Amino acid sequence: MDAWKAASPYSAVGVYIGGVNRGCAQPNLTAEWVRTQYTAGWRFLPLYVGPQPAAGAGSCASDCAAVTDPVPQGRAAAEDAVAQAGTLGFGKGSVLYNDLEQYTPGTALTARVLGYLEAWTARLHELGYRSGAYGSVSSLVADLVAHAAGTTLPDVIHFARWNDEATLTDPVLPAALWADHQRVHQYAGDRAETYGGVRISIDRDLLDVGAGA
Repeated sequence: MDAWKAASPYSAVGVYIGGVNRGCAQPNLTAEWVRTQYTAGWRFLPLYVGPQPAAGAGSCASDCAAVTDPVPQGRAAAEDAVAQAGTLGFGKGSVLYNDLEQYTPGTALTARVLGYLEAWTARLHELGYRSGAYGSVSSLVADLVAHAAGTTLPDVIHFARWNDEATLTDPVLPAALWADHQRVHQYAGDRAETYGGVRISIDRDLLDVGAGA
């Protein structure tokens, strides 16, 4: 982290704070580590990988825990995410990002996803946190935009389109939605980069979410 802070163009890093579908344990992710990196100048995107749209969503090999009961699962995920965030030092007012991987939109599946995310957002607000959501422009983002008038939208959208364009606009995103420093664009993925002699495989993101606290 020190090598990349000194030599790379990056200033924020995603950290997977929990969730039933988080890919691996993170024993080195502690409150002390967060404080150390914050003091060094890093800012964070706390990502939570809860129930997925379907068992085979994203990189799951048909073994992801899926959204089956949207409202209770969304509220439970929010409560757990807040507990994990608090343990790491991310206090009230922080944006917590729910990672919802690629899926094929459809009537029943779309309804489950939107119900789950709306419950997540509502419960986070009750607990004093802000809601973020990560997803592909062809699935989650398209569904949110199509149903914007009838659902509670997350406060910040973290949209994935790997087009190698470091921009915050997208044909799927209306200019009026998430327009007030509420966007993160994941524009490239699985890129190996070396800074300060340290080589890491990363996804690249452009953030417009304020300076962080």
